[in-house]
This record gives sequence, structure tokens and C-alpha cells, in this order.
Amino acid sequence: MDTRFTLHFTAKKEGQLLREALQEWRISKRALTAIKFDGGLLTVNGIERNVRHVLQVGDCVAVTFPPEERSDGLAIEHGDLTIVYEDDSILVLDKPAHQCTIPSREHPTNSIANLVCGYFQQQGLPSTAHIVTRLDRDTSGLLCIAKHAHIHHLTGLAQRSGEISRQYEAIVHGHVKQNFQSIDAPIGRKEDSIIEREVRVDGQYAHTDVTVLKRFYVDDVPMTHVKIKLHTGRTHQIRVHMSYLGHPLVGDDLYGGSRHYIDRQALHCVSLSMEQPLTGVPLQFTSMLNEDMQNVLKGSSA
Repeated sequence: MDTRFTLHFTAKKEGQLLREALQEWRISKRALTAIKFDGGLLTVNGIERNVRHVLQVGDCVAVTFPPEERSDGLAIEHGDLTIVYEDDSILVLDKPAHQCTIPSREHPTNSIANLVCGYFQQQGLPSTAHIVTRLDRDTSGLLCIAKHAHIHHLTGLAQRSGEISRQYEAIVHGHVKQNFQSIDAPIGRKEDSIIEREVRVDGQYAHTDVTVLKRFYVDDVPMTHVKIKLHTGRTHQIRVHMSYLGHPLVGDDLYGGSRHYIDRQALHCVSLSMEQPLTGVPLQFTSMLNEDMQNVLKGSSA
């Protein structure tokens, strides 16, 4: 049984080169190279063709992608995944805090990517974990994974055009004065750190919207519950931007927050909106705050 990922298209333009049609169908040049040299296949009406083939209206084109290879550094592991949604293209998960999205030197095992590879193995899916929306280790909530490299390519295009929307909720130190503000401040790596980021003029463009949900106190310490929308996806973007405002996330000791009230940054991805990569059907997912953040909102420290 051929388990390679295959897509089917119908030619709409008379006399169009197959290469041009594939471009319109958003098949990347990298994918075409892999198809040609790594075991993929292009057929028109069941006959193998190359990209110079001239199409006729109604021709049935099948694009078979080569088998996917998992990185040697990504071990297959089995464990619990909280699956919010799954179809043939994507997997949406609710990630707990204190779990890496991908393996790191400090945490080489039990990442979401490791467990997804184990899950795919159980499903008989010859794929690897393609992370679409990544979360920091101590950030909880929704994340999306593509099941195939081509789907990852499509979701990457969607992200760059703003078609994937993520909203977060966070608890920050202090009372944020403005009910709404838009932070447009570039982010780059801090010169003396391989981990920490900061707002700097030579950084990458970063845009974050912040809306106040509630101002409150815990043990007479002022805090604010905020909703945050990302327009870009820089590393540590929310954490850096809120610290830049003078309101670091509660629990985020890397950027000035206190761990007295919670043992990780109080940040959760509550909403993920996107279109199904192949059908264009709108998808909307939501996730409730973890208990540790709810406890802080109730005014109790850890």
C-alpha cells in the first residue's frame, strides 16, 4: 500500500504548462525538487508527466509527495496528548505548561514533537511533527501541527499573510493604565544571552495588541488580567513586549516577573483561528485557562 501523501487537482486552463498550474496550486519549488529526486510522482490522467507537460481543461493531475523522513534527533515517544481537533491535514493540541514544543538541550525528551511522532506512528502516518504555532515551554494552551511538509508550507503562507490568528490571556504585574494599546517595537536577541530577547532598534518587526480584562490585587500586590493578540510571532514576543511596557508577566523571572504566585509565566493561548489548509473552511478553537492561572485570578498565591 502506497502511504505517500497525494493531492488531486483538475486542470482549469487549456494549454497551461503543468509547472504553471502547480504554482497556482501552491506547490512549492522545494516540494517539486523533492518530488523529482526523492521519490515523488506527477501524473496526468494516470500517466507520469514532467512539469513541461501541456494540460487540457479537465485533466486530472495527481501530485504524490515523497516519503517524509523524521530527523535523527527527534525520537519517537509515546504519552498523553490533549487533542482538540484533528483531520487529514492538521492536529490542534492543548499543551500543558512545563512541556517543550520541540526537544531542547536542557529538555531532550517528552516534548510535544516527540509525542506527536509516537502518535503518528500509532496511526500509521509516515510523517514527522511540523510545528505551525509554537509555544514556549512554560506557556500553555492551543498549538497547531501540520501532518505533512506541504501542509506546513500552506500554513506558513497563511501565517505570513495574517490568516492565522492567535489570542492569549496573561496576568501581568501592576495595573496597566490603558484599556487597549498596540505595541509596535522590534525584538532581537540580547547581546550577552543566547536565550533572552529585548526590544532593540535593529530587531525584527514585532506587533502586539493588549486589552485589559481586569485589574485586581493579590496580597495587596497589583496585577492585571490582559488579552493579547499577536500580529507577528517573534520568540518571547509577549513576554518581551509586556516587560518593555513595565508590566512583566507574573511568574516570568527571566523578564522581571515574580514566581511567588505561580511557578511559570502566566500565559495561555486561549484562541486559535485559521482556515483548513486544503478546503479553506474557517476553523475556530478555544481553550480555558489552566487552574494555576485561575487561582491567581481568584486572588490566591501558589
